[in-house]
Amino acid sequence: MSKPLSDHDRKKQISVRGLAGVENVAELKQNFNRHLHFTLVKDRNVATRRDYYFALAHTVREHLIGRWIRTQQYYYEKDPKRVYYISLEFYMGRALQNTMVNLALENACDEAMYQLGLDMEELEDMEEDAGLGNGGLGRLAACFLDSMASLGLAAYGYGIRYEFGIFNQKIVNGWQVEEADDWLRFGNPWEKARPEYMRPVQFYGRTEHHPDGVKWVDTQVVLALPYDTPIPGYRNNVVNTMRLWSAKAPCDFNLKDFNVGGYIQAVLDRNLAENISRVLYPNDNFFEGKELRLKQEYFVVSATLQDIIRRFKVSKFGSREIARTDFSKLPDKVAIQLNDTHPAMAIPELMRVLVDEEKLGWDKAWDICIRTCAYTNHTVLPEALERWPVDLFAHLLPRHLEIVYEINRRHLEVIAAKFPGDHDRMRRMSLIEEGGQKRINMAHLCIVGSHAVNGVAQIHSDILKATIFKDFYEMEPNKFQNKTNGITPRRWLVMCNPGLAEVIAERIGEDYIRDLDQLQKLRKFVNDDAFIRDIAKVKQENKLKFAVHLEEHYKVKINPNSMFDIQVKRIHEYKRQLLNCLHIITYYNRIKKEPNKQWTPRTVMIGGKAAPGYHTAKMIIRLITAIGEVVNNDPVVGDRLKVIFLENYRMSLARISIPAADLSQQISTAGTEASGTGNMKFMLNGALTIGTMDGANVEMAEEAGEDNLFIFGMRVEDVDAMDVRGYHAQEYYNRLPELKQAIDQIAGGFFSPKQHDLFKEIVNMLMHHDRFKVFADYEDYIKCQEKVNALYKNPKEWTKKVIYNIAGCGKFSSDRTIAQYAREIWGMEPTLEKLPAPDDKD
Repeated sequence: MSKPLSDHDRKKQISVRGLAGVENVAELKQNFNRHLHFTLVKDRNVATRRDYYFALAHTVREHLIGRWIRTQQYYYEKDPKRVYYISLEFYMGRALQNTMVNLALENACDEAMYQLGLDMEELEDMEEDAGLGNGGLGRLAACFLDSMASLGLAAYGYGIRYEFGIFNQKIVNGWQVEEADDWLRFGNPWEKARPEYMRPVQFYGRTEHHPDGVKWVDTQVVLALPYDTPIPGYRNNVVNTMRLWSAKAPCDFNLKDFNVGGYIQAVLDRNLAENISRVLYPNDNFFEGKELRLKQEYFVVSATLQDIIRRFKVSKFGSREIARTDFSKLPDKVAIQLNDTHPAMAIPELMRVLVDEEKLGWDKAWDICIRTCAYTNHTVLPEALERWPVDLFAHLLPRHLEIVYEINRRHLEVIAAKFPGDHDRMRRMSLIEEGGQKRINMAHLCIVGSHAVNGVAQIHSDILKATIFKDFYEMEPNKFQNKTNGITPRRWLVMCNPGLAEVIAERIGEDYIRDLDQLQKLRKFVNDDAFIRDIAKVKQENKLKFAVHLEEHYKVKINPNSMFDIQVKRIHEYKRQLLNCLHIITYYNRIKKEPNKQWTPRTVMIGGKAAPGYHTAKMIIRLITAIGEVVNNDPVVGDRLKVIFLENYRMSLARISIPAADLSQQISTAGTEASGTGNMKFMLNGALTIGTMDGANVEMAEEAGEDNLFIFGMRVEDVDAMDVRGYHAQEYYNRLPELKQAIDQIAGGFFSPKQHDLFKEIVNMLMHHDRFKVFADYEDYIKCQEKVNALYKNPKEWTKKVIYNIAGCGKFSSDRTIAQYAREIWGMEPTLEKLPAPDDKD
């Protein structure tokens, strides 16, 4: 066999990484040394690896600047409709490689670093993950920004510049321990502070009603300082902007009040105002009604709307004069997309600005508001829906409460006219929930105040219309749409799996990177032995690379020929990591029972963070680590079964684990996972899916062929029927001996010999109050896993199914998703035309 290529040589071959021209490389080296010297004030004698990363980041960033400024100039000149994507989360990950890929600089930078005696991968590893998100919702926002730039849309991402992102997870004695994610500690070379666009945001105070309108007075002011990050499109010279707001106390904060204990204390108290942008709330699919969180939600919305209206009023580049005052044109020039209900305050805030400040009549303002805003729903779990207490609202945002009440009054009048006498319907549809503590239902506010409401997979959108938003759908059916989620193929294929990207490009060319539907062309290679071999070889290389990483970090010897069986996602009961655990235990027991049988070797990896306050999720992590302690140290089992908990799962770990996966576990109870996007990433990277008919799994089965996924378990109708007749875990426990054995082992201390009752709460939950019906799907899941084992023993047939899956991925590009949002919600037309490159040499 020929000597395997070094990473460096392999990269030089890869066409999708751009060309390394001699002048390009020389110029990059020169700029790199200039930044090391002038920006970082270091020489090669004292520079650290981090200094080299920063020098490279600044060098690459230079190639963005001209395009960034030109793009913004172009928008000013052309005055297109702009879309504002408002989200409390943007899970961006690392920017260096993404920028190099999108600007076609990767090979040139690689060669330049090589000539300087530096290792590109080592430098890339110095970059902190920008972890300003919990999981799917925040990463979706990041993929959308990439697609909006790649499709030439005038788009802006607006959010909060959290000082601390999602916590770092440490596993200590099998338990999750949280550490603060101080991601800005060494500085962020990709952001540019814009203090000249600082905006005041008001809180508290009271309202005064005058003949000429309402005034919100005696408020506390916090300043919103914007930081801009460039968002490059894929090789089209477009660079859009993500603007994140940071909270600053005004200079006179607390000093104007004579009742303060003194000057020093007043200055120290500035922290209280600045806490607004201190930390990301670490809850995924869970609402915690804290005042600081409501402050964050209003903070981002208020600052963003001031920016939107300033930009709307100023039409031409470089002009500070107000050129546009007719707000009836706002919906023709502005689209606001609300990423879940977290930015729902945009609706009453836009009404406040139009009515109180711009002096529009209510009806005209409301028409503008509805035509401008649109709402994406991300979950049907009741505990995730935002329902803010009215008294908190009254205290923090008194004018907005009045506006919400007025929106609701008019909304209920419309219902009463359409359904006279139907008081129960009015109660169900009200924005205000009565009974006990009065609450504002933010999803209802979003539906009423938007012209479009969408779910994020077909099955999810259908469930919204049939269940939680049924009354609203009956009243305004045309408002409801579906926009199935997608992922950017730049980050999730070209960047994380260059070997696979190249094997595909050799067969069908490179255009699929911006038009993922072209992957369909791979179907004609499904029986091509050379292609099958190439796909299998890339997978094996990715597994070997990941195995090296695992052995370094976990001191567990990995069998690289074993099936890499991976479930990575937030730890939550509905995602059913416990069902995975029951399969591991069952498989372990079978191997122990018949140790001489030819078992399919597996390395099972489970990763994900539990919200710090979610006790059950933390116990699930402890169970996984406990199972690993027993299984991995059992000599009878050997390397036929290993269980690893992937510590601190994050973007930079996803990028090496996903390309190495053979089996992707997507096993939520049908009807609970709105869409999922991890499922798409695994599919695109050549893993097969074992999953329920939930979320986007349904559409993945449609695209790749149901025979090419391992589908099991109850469908939504079965779950609904079971809810009616009742779910009785005890019946499954009594009827299925292997399930009984597994539960008895967990309950009896087999996996916790030092503390026999360690997992009694988990067992009690599974036996008596399991909302997600783990046992009901156990039998079919185990049978399905047997099919997985059988197929894995036939590598050629396995790989054929992999090819069908990759070929069926086209639909799951976020480019397709965004093109649909643009045409069907925002009234904008995507384009694949390039902007002219800046005049400089690059």
